[in-house]
Amino acid sequence: MISLDEVKTYLRVDFDDEDKMINSLILSSINHCKDIARVESEEELEEYPNSKIAVLYMTTYLYEHREETDYEDLNLTLRALLIGLRKSEF
Repeated sequence: MISLDEVKTYLRVDFDDEDKMINSLILSSINHCKDIARVESEEELEEYPNSKIAVLYMTTYLYEHREETDYEDLNLTLRALLIGLRKSEF
């Protein structure tokens, strides 16, 4: 859905020391966005145009706010980005 290189370019990270952590953040972001959108698969999430932006936003947010993450604010933003895809129930 989104590659490590895309995220590193967006973050302006030029070194490989944190690749494992960034990959972990990408996977966590994809799973969290799936939960917010209430979809079962990554493919279903990918069909929605804003999903890539939502995953990139969350990954960046988690990377830049490692010590002071505000999950309430993060979830409100993700819901706004994914509202068109969000199912009324699982």
